[in-house]
Amino acid sequence: MAEYLPLDIPEDGKLATNITWFARALRAAGLPVGPGRVIDAVRAVEAAGFSRKQDFYFTLQACFVSRPEHRAVFAQIFRLYWRDPRYLEHMIAALTPAIRGVQEEKKAKSAEKRAAEALLDGVNRDLPDIPDDEEDGTQIEIDASRTMSSEERLRSLDFEQMSTAEMAEARRMLAKLKLPVRPLMSRRTKLALRGNRIDWRATLRHSMRTGGDLQELRLKQPRIRWPNLVALCDISGSMSHYSRVVLHFLHAVSNEKGAGWAQVHALTFGTRLTNITRHLRQRDVDAALAAAGAEAQDWEGGTRIGSCLHDFNRDWSRRVMGQGAIVLLITDGLDRDDPDVLAREMQRLNLSARRVIWLNPLLRWEEFAPKAKGIAAMLPHVDSFRAGHSIASLEALADALSRPDDTGEKARLMAQL
Repeated sequence: MAEYLPLDIPEDGKLATNITWFARALRAAGLPVGPGRVIDAVRAVEAAGFSRKQDFYFTLQACFVSRPEHRAVFAQIFRLYWRDPRYLEHMIAALTPAIRGVQEEKKAKSAEKRAAEALLDGVNRDLPDIPDDEEDGTQIEIDASRTMSSEERLRSLDFEQMSTAEMAEARRMLAKLKLPVRPLMSRRTKLALRGNRIDWRATLRHSMRTGGDLQELRLKQPRIRWPNLVALCDISGSMSHYSRVVLHFLHAVSNEKGAGWAQVHALTFGTRLTNITRHLRQRDVDAALAAAGAEAQDWEGGTRIGSCLHDFNRDWSRRVMGQGAIVLLITDGLDRDDPDVLAREMQRLNLSARRVIWLNPLLRWEEFAPKAKGIAAMLPHVDSFRAGHSIASLEALADALSRPDDTGEKARLMAQL
């Protein structure tokens, strides 16, 4: 029988009740928390003691968090529920819209809005009317007839700032999003009634039926073929939230019939390279991403882009880069490797692909500049540099694929190097 340390709390305290309500908020935010975990959490706190907040935090995290992607949500809900005595004001501020120009807009932290909605689940969110200070005060009327609809707002909203409901709606929109591509002209030809070239071999073969008399010319035209799509997705700590959304999008592209792609290959990288192509071919998106997450063991870890690109160029380039493949590189470019090695591997990747399109969520900031050594080493070796933080940016990617001369923001940022 295990001996539990005495809890440093009053006898009439309600720590178990608070842990239960804390677990309820976690469950509302999407974490798989059941009654068994609540009982384990109460017993773990009883065994570990309640003397240090840090011990209390990691005790609850060990009981309630079972997947790396749940750590950010747990941290925000813990901060709002246990650490901040004014958490209700933070939650109301996170869920109350602000008018641009009247009130300074404050960017929410990662998973903060999701945590606020989970904690306010079932609470009346109607705010009381604010009385006017003066009866004859100036009234401001706002015409909202031309404001964006909820769907238009969702298209431009950052993936990291979406709530649970907004993220679910965004995934449904991404499942309907298509990524068309133009076919490529092959050097091989095929017979055609209205071809633009004479097929002399077929013509002479046909003339043998008439004793060598040329009575009809056979025509031919070039065949068309479809390129491969190769997606290299960064799943490090700074990119994990965006990577999950992009993988939803790649799953829809992989299972879209008649989209034009010959094959769709997906590989993830953080500290090592992992091929998840076969997992994305499953029809169920949840099962596909669960299998991909189990295959890639470096979720929310460090970043070694140069080393992972070296492994790709050595082991996978000849297998998946044939037939004029187009490469989608989804990363923020924040690398710990040698920038010279990264530049060399990026150059090799660019020479093997028909086009290299870099999607960087950091490009959403207007003040973004290629100051990081990794970004400066990669930028010269891509054909197009675009943002990848919202549904609108992924829709713009479809337009960029139809324009071979599209460079995105590369020219502007190259001038700053």
